[in-house]
Amino acid sequence: MSQLDQQAQQLLSIEGATGAAVVDIASGMALATAGTPGFDLTVAAAGNANVIRAKLKTMSELGLQSTLEDIMITIDGQYHLINALSGDGKNGLFIYLVLDQRIANLALARHKVKGIAASITV
Repeated sequence: MSQLDQQAQQLLSIEGATGAAVVDIASGMALATAGTPGFDLTVAAAGNANVIRAKLKTMSELGLQSTLEDIMITIDGQYHLINALSGDGKNGLFIYLVLDQRIANLALARHKVKGIAASITV
């Protein structure tokens, strides 16, 4: 099992997590996935790469010099958390985490994602 696969499995240990992926922003390719959220995680990862690219483009057009941290999407019964990674060996990647709203603590999940994100390198 690769390091990224292990980290995807760690993401699943977050309370309420049903699916996780580490994704390349440019290509939308999931480099590692874990879990069964009830839909194709690789297709969702690719679609969310479009979301993050659109947000980064908008930030650039606005002249914002800030770093993108998280994007959260809520749908019936789920949180979809997109965490943009930054730093050596991880620029251009993001974590995609699917959480069950009934179980997950969003603040705690974000905190744990940041901890796992710190250990990711490619």
